[in-house]
Formats: sequence, structure tokens, C-alpha cells
Amino acid sequence: MENQPDGKRRIIPVRGRATVEASVAEALERTTLRKVYLRLVPYCFLLYILCYIDRINVSFAALTMNHDIGLSAYIYGLAAGAFFWGYCLLEVPSNLILEKVGARPWITRIMVSWGILSAATAFATGPWSFFTIRVLLGVAEAGLFPGMLLYFHRWFPQRHRARVVAGFLIGIPLSTAIGAPLSTAFLQLDGIWGLHGWQWVFLGEGVPTALIGVSVWFFLTERPSVATWLLPEERAWLVAEIEKERREIESVHTHTILSAMVNPRVWVLTVVFAGIGMAGLGLVLFLPQILKDLGVSNTQAGLLTAIPYVFGTIAMIVAGAISDRTGDRFWTLTITCACGALGLVLGAMLHNSLWVLAAFSLAVAGFYGMKAPFWPTPSTFLTGPALAAGLAFINSIGNFCGYLGPIAVGYAKDRTGSFEAGIYVLAAAAAVSTLTALGCALWMPRTAARGAAPAVAPVG
Repeated sequence: MENQPDGKRRIIPVRGRATVEASVAEALERTTLRKVYLRLVPYCFLLYILCYIDRINVSFAALTMNHDIGLSAYIYGLAAGAFFWGYCLLEVPSNLILEKVGARPWITRIMVSWGILSAATAFATGPWSFFTIRVLLGVAEAGLFPGMLLYFHRWFPQRHRARVVAGFLIGIPLSTAIGAPLSTAFLQLDGIWGLHGWQWVFLGEGVPTALIGVSVWFFLTERPSVATWLLPEERAWLVAEIEKERREIESVHTHTILSAMVNPRVWVLTVVFAGIGMAGLGLVLFLPQILKDLGVSNTQAGLLTAIPYVFGTIAMIVAGAISDRTGDRFWTLTITCACGALGLVLGAMLHNSLWVLAAFSLAVAGFYGMKAPFWPTPSTFLTGPALAAGLAFINSIGNFCGYLGPIAVGYAKDRTGSFEAGIYVLAAAAAVSTLTALGCALWMPRTAARGAAPAVAPVG
């Protein structure tokens, strides 16, 4: 009821009051998450672009480096993939440290150390020194990706996470689209100051990463409760929303770190990510060489390599928007994984033609499109340290299997003189992911995003 100017009271219909309250709550959600998105996601997006450029620039440096330091295709694949030895071993411990000490100091440490080591790759003199630096680079970078995911889980409700993850992870395909011409441009500096072009690739892309890493300490806000750039009512709403989701999940089952790592759902998701990881890394580390075998120049190979990753960027945004708006995770995941497998099969069939770019564009769209619905899924049944461990475990095992991709392609190339057999192996790995994702869609409990999320930011 409310007072009228004539002193009488009027009854407000319950349905009308509920509608007004819902409208106010939706407006608060929209304005709050728009601020959070614009404050955090573009910055983290920049950090991950730097991360992935420093991870895959070796594929462009290899165009001339392999000859200079004596690497065969097989040894290159083995050593380039050695990054994942230290990376996978320390993913879980690193993420647990981040959960304990905070994202700001730990991500600062990660970025500065890997930037320095990435630049140090310029001074590799042979297979063993190259192999050692790649292992140490993996040790330094371990924990960044799952740490960023954990950080976003502290800031965004479940129903927004696929689009937020997509907005962040488009840094992966875009890093290749940006890094390809950038790295091949550095190759043109061959001879300046007595350095080879491939040495300039590592120095020119590693040193800026270390310098920008220092800014993390000053820019990242640890948690919503200390975000002075939000209004008090916005802070209160966001803290309450994240806490409500945590209580709902823990009311069903509370996981420890150990129980999360042996949980069947975590292992099933690990299989999905492992197959796509193997296929994606095997392709990204050899795509410039596959294209160069078609008779194009180093510069042309670098520019053409960027094309599939433009499609990967678009696919990630679209898949994230569809997944959040429909509340579905698993069918979107199945379809995108299937695109990855089909694209690789077509790529193997067309590997002697420039039409291979169309096939690889489909494959890359699948590889990156699947990440948007995939990474919010663990947070539907894990919280706190268990979530930190689960995210890191999935990423570490998946990436270790990814290490097998470059080895398979390099071995097949040395034995047969062609990339065809290696690409079929990658297609088989993607097919395993597709079938596992299909099993999730048919049988895994539906604990995905609740309801459609209002458009709160340019997320997808």
C-alpha cells in the first residue's frame, strides 16, 4: 500500500510490485557487470595475448631457427612441446598458491618470469639449450590460465561466464592472427646488431611481456568486496550473488582438493580438453611449416597462418553467446568439437593445396569455439580450493596430452616426408573429444547456466 495526496491509501498489485523489483534487480545486474567486464576483461585479454604470442612464436622462429641450431622436424616438435613438462607439473600447485596468496602478486610473478625466459630463448645454441629453456618457460607460465579462470569465477555469476570466458580467450586465436605478421616482421631484422631474425622474434616479444607484467600489481582488484570503483549497492549485489551460487553448489556436495581431482566429471572434461588440446597444439606449431611446404615465402606463410585464427575468434564469441543465452553447455561443446575433427580430416585430404586454409579455418573455429562453453562447466559443481585444483588439473592434463600433437606431426613428417599422416592423428584426437562431449550432452547431469543472462556488456 502507499499514501495518496488525498490521504487515502492505494493497494499496489503484487504482480506489479514483483515486476518493478525484478526490473530494478536486472538494471543493477546490468550496470554492475558492465563495469566489471570493462574494467577486467580487456586488460586480462591483453595479458593472455602476450602469453600466447610468447608460447607460439617458436613456430615462426622455427622457419629459420631449426637450420641455425640443428633441429630436425621431430626434435623441434619434441623440444617445442617440452614447454608442457614444467607447465603441466606445476599447474595445480600454482593455482592453489594463487587461491591462497591472491591473484595480483602471483600473476605478476608469472608474467615477469615467463617474459624474461621467453626473451632468453634467443640465446639457445642447440637442441639441449632450446629444450631446457622451453621446460623453464613452462614452469614460469604454469598457473596463468587456470588462475585467470579462477579470478573470473570470483567476479561473474555462472550465467554470464561463457561470454566472459569467450571475451578473454579470444586472445588465443587473435594472438596468432597478431603474432603471425609480427613474428615474420621480426624475422626480417636478420643481421641487425649481429642477431638472427629468429632471435629478434624472442627478444622483441618477450621483453615487453616482462615490463607489462609489472602493471598487474597496480591494476588488478583482488575481489568484488574491495572494488572501490563499484558503487556500494553494486558491490553488495555482486558479493551476495557469487556467495549465493557458492552455497547452492555446496548444498549438493562439498568437494575437497583431492575429491575434485578424482571426480569422474572432472576426468570426463579432462578427456574432452585433452583431445582438442592435442589437435590444436599440433596444428598451431606446424601450420606455418605446412603452408611453407606449398611453396609460399616466410612472410606469406606468416600472413596466411593468421586466417584460420580470425575464424576461431568469431566462433568463440558466437559459441559463448549461444551457450549463455540458451543455458546450454554440452551440445554447444559437442558441435564445436565436431567442427574441429571434420576440419582436420578435410585438412589432411587437402594438405597439398591452398584450400587447406579453408579446412583449417573450420578446424580452428571448432578448437576455439569449444572453449567458451567448456571452461564455465567445472564451476557448476566445484567451489573454492576444489575449483582451483579442478581447473588446473583439467588444464594441465589436457595440455600434457597437447604435447603429443607436435611430436606426432613432426615424427610423421620425418618418416613420410608429408604432413598428411600427422594431421590424421590430430583429427583422431579431436574425434575422441567429440564423442566424449556427445556422451556429456546425453548423460551428464544438467548443472549449466541458470536462465538467460541479460546483455550486460559487449561480451558476445
